[in-house]
Amino acid sequence: MTHLWLRHEVRTTERRAPIVPDDARTLVDAGITVTVEDSPQRVFDTGDYAAAGCAVAETGSWVDAPDDVFVVGLKELPDAPAELRHQHVYFGHAYKGQDGAAALLDRFTCGGGALLDLEYLTDANGRRLAAFGYWAGYVGAALAVLHLRGSLTTPLRPLTRDELDTALRGHVDARALVVGALGRSGRGALDALAVAGLDATAWDLAETRDLDKPALLAHDLLVNAVLTTTPVPPFVTDADLDTPGRRLAVISDVTCDVTSDCNVLPVYDRITDWDEPARRLRADPPVDIIAIDNLPSLLPREASVAFSADLTPLLRTLGHGGDEWARALEHFRTGVAKEAING
Repeated sequence: MTHLWLRHEVRTTERRAPIVPDDARTLVDAGITVTVEDSPQRVFDTGDYAAAGCAVAETGSWVDAPDDVFVVGLKELPDAPAELRHQHVYFGHAYKGQDGAAALLDRFTCGGGALLDLEYLTDANGRRLAAFGYWAGYVGAALAVLHLRGSLTTPLRPLTRDELDTALRGHVDARALVVGALGRSGRGALDALAVAGLDATAWDLAETRDLDKPALLAHDLLVNAVLTTTPVPPFVTDADLDTPGRRLAVISDVTCDVTSDCNVLPVYDRITDWDEPARRLRADPPVDIIAIDNLPSLLPREASVAFSADLTPLLRTLGHGGDEWARALEHFRTGVAKEAING
């Protein structure tokens, strides 16, 4: 019998849940054991999970859980234990050369566990099966508009969609560009810009094969929603930011591949956060970067409900030969082998 263990998120700004209470009930009714750690910051009350038939455990107690549980989360694990013996389902960010990737994979190797990375949970054609992309793009574009208007208040706090849309509505005289417009994140960005009254330029593969840099720099606002697993020529470089006559004033990097070889915006070296959502890259004329790597947590309820709806059917096959999980495990094994060769 499959046993899922929904862990508390150690990041203080993480409010989302990969499994919402209604979907947890569906899993329990299907004969799957679901244990949920208490979490005061999760947008869903622990009592709602208990009412759905889940067992409740103390915060962080997954480290002592039986070996055969699947530990389910979203963002980074705590630094301890040093050896990871469970199979973990979450966004590990460990296969594209990111900072800390080698150390994380080594923890799994030493403990005998495995990473089933949600980013690599795909169908046979490589299409992701569960993603927060739409809401990441929506929030990333919304923050860019608010910052451009000078109405972005800090520190950021979780909102409902109605609250965010109310803040978005209003006049802003700007030219906006979304790169990666046909994907989930791109569609979300375009929808948010439409709420803000902006008819954005939409670029995708055809436009990025031979990128028109002057046209890009002639926009006030850029939202990068491109997810690539192999290095490609960068969209914006330091030299581009120094181009005379540059109009570009706000860059929102939804993808946040900042420490990866796949980074298409090598103009900044660290992410931004809820306390400092925008960081200045150039002063004259000014251009700022927004690069928050948990954007959907600013709309935690809406984002969680959508993601959980995608993930729940897949969790019913976890541990029972699902091809998508086999592919995720193979990505882990390939990542470990690659680090062994490099290290």
